[in-house]
Amino acid sequence: MPTDSLDRLIIDKSRQKLPPGRGNNRLRIVILISALVVAAVLLFLFVRERSILIETTSVTQVFPTQSFTKLNASGYVVAQRKAAVASKITGRLEWLGVEEGNRVSAGQVIARLENLDLEAAIRQAEAALKVARASLEQARAELADASQSYNRQKDLLRQGIVAKADFDAVEARYRRATAGVSGGEANVENSAAALRGAKVAYDYSMIRAPFNGVVLTKNADVGDIITPLGAAANAKAAVVTIADLHSLQVEADVSESNLAQVQQGQSCEITLDSLPNSRFRGAVYTIVPTADRTKASVLVKIRFIDSDPRILPEMSAKVAFLDHGATLDDERPRTAVSPLAIVRSDGHEGVYLVKGDRIVFTPVKPGAKLGDMVEISGLKSGDKVALKPLEKLKDGSRIRLNDEKK
Repeated sequence: MPTDSLDRLIIDKSRQKLPPGRGNNRLRIVILISALVVAAVLLFLFVRERSILIETTSVTQVFPTQSFTKLNASGYVVAQRKAAVASKITGRLEWLGVEEGNRVSAGQVIARLENLDLEAAIRQAEAALKVARASLEQARAELADASQSYNRQKDLLRQGIVAKADFDAVEARYRRATAGVSGGEANVENSAAALRGAKVAYDYSMIRAPFNGVVLTKNADVGDIITPLGAAANAKAAVVTIADLHSLQVEADVSESNLAQVQQGQSCEITLDSLPNSRFRGAVYTIVPTADRTKASVLVKIRFIDSDPRILPEMSAKVAFLDHGATLDDERPRTAVSPLAIVRSDGHEGVYLVKGDRIVFTPVKPGAKLGDMVEISGLKSGDKVALKPLEKLKDGSRIRLNDEKK
């Protein structure tokens, strides 16, 4: 192969070199970008280190009664007057006129059993009474006739006009008529009693509300067999359960060790889990004179002073036993905060309100002391305010919370 052909296969490295200065420019760009990244990180760390780590507290809703509460207990709302309404006789439920939540009055018919046989018994008793009364009238008419004959024969016997045997026959007839009237009267009374019994049996088929109340549960439906003992297969003993909502009380368990702090008639404040923003006045109704050895507690019943339709049986409740009676104003919630969060700046009292990563001095007006809190105005419940270190803070300071990761 010719030599000039081999020379063509050799790579000329001089042609591959970059133009002068281009490689240095790329290196400078890389160094500049790295320097900017490092500067940004250092700036972020510098700014972060300048923010002040603080502890915060929340503005809350406080009730004045909390400041004079002696003891707290939990329990349930229980109706003291409650009944499972059933029938005195066995029968098939034919009609049910109430649902859960319906209000009923004493004596109101709320359900009915099949009673055609009882209605027929009433008609039979009424007919028997009519027959007895007619028989009595017939006996009385017979007695009237026999009485006249008897008196007439008696006068004639005294005059010697009639024989003694004839008088004896008239006298016997008179006595039979008298006995017939007595028997007729007894038969009428018996028929009347049978009619009353049939009406009572018929009335037993009408299931009535025993007192004014509200239907809590419906235990049977139309077509079910209702029996007093509920012994039959698929039979129901009760049709509905009703309760008198005016008899609602809270039953709470109080530890034996704290029982000395509870007295009959003592003022209480009741809170329901379903109505956390409402407070209800109460008073100790009775302390049940026996202890539960398994829980080492005594049952205490607390009555409601003010009724409220929102209070329902079996609601969970918390009871605060108070040192003295509470007024309606004491049950109004107050906005309060820890007094340690209040500072004075430029002659004004206020707090450092947390807004994002900064704090803002917010003037407040302190009010009454409520336990370990103080009433304030100008803030709302849930606001976060700085608690520590207040001496290092000023309006607009950058902060971070102690629960943030560094």
